[in-house]
Amino acid sequence: MTPTSDPPAPSAGSATTPLVILVVDDAVDTLRMLGDALMAEGYLVLAARDAEEALERFAVTVPDGVLLDAVMPGMDGFALCRHIKQTPAWSHVPIVFMTGLSESEQILHGFACGGVDYVVKPLRIPEVMARLATHVRNARVARLAQAAVDVAGLGTVVLDARGRVAWSSPQAQAWLTQAFGNEPLAAAPASAWLSLALQQGEALHDLGRAGRLLARHLGPGSLGESMLLLTLSPADSPSAQRLRQVALTPRETEVLSWLAKGKTNRDIADILGMSPRTVNKHLEHVFEKLGVETRSAAAAIAGQLLIQ
Repeated sequence: MTPTSDPPAPSAGSATTPLVILVVDDAVDTLRMLGDALMAEGYLVLAARDAEEALERFAVTVPDGVLLDAVMPGMDGFALCRHIKQTPAWSHVPIVFMTGLSESEQILHGFACGGVDYVVKPLRIPEVMARLATHVRNARVARLAQAAVDVAGLGTVVLDARGRVAWSSPQAQAWLTQAFGNEPLAAAPASAWLSLALQQGEALHDLGRAGRLLARHLGPGSLGESMLLLTLSPADSPSAQRLRQVALTPRETEVLSWLAKGKTNRDIADILGMSPRTVNKHLEHVFEKLGVETRSAAAAIAGQLLIQ
């Protein structure tokens, strides 16, 4: 159903880059009705009557959104959605299910497969257009944000509600490959390490002479997702190795180092981007591990440990 003539001025996208929507349904009447409605909104439309044709369309061009019939002969819409979401180059595409099944189990199944929304047949075209436009716009904004992260070279990993990698920046993939080998996102050691960072707030992986890879949990995102920031620091100096022998965490080591330089709790909080209360909590742990009770005693020990 790719239009044979130029569509109207594309209100759904820019004049030079109209948005592409793939409609997947085994009913020709539904394909025609949605195709006409989408073209009237300024979209370019691709059509497929089954999962096989849909995958052929994806191989040619990745659409900006998909309207997907849940029940089709052969591979159904749920299986097709899972396949699309498991393909990294396609996983960002928002999928809206079209179904005559309004039972909660079917709706939940669609969301579990990776769908972002659903509409019930018989379709109400204005509702379909409004829902689709919202999800396509949100997906495009998310992609632009991810592209900015990629350009900045930040090591960022997003985990879904089940702790699986939903997205990772190229820099994060490179560091994880260096740490855990090829295809690290599917490897158990990498998954376990990222889960540890999620549970504990941070996790460290020693890369030997290449340095130390730190994963820090930045907090929850939307839809139950969590974001981890990866940073690679140079290999430990002898002084840092001595500090690590005291079993301090990376954050505790940073706090102790600034304490040894005469900084107050508020100064340290401003430098490290945390609250003074959090700094005080870190210092309580530091004092306990060093076996001291005062700031001056901790600073003295830190000074000895930091002597090259």
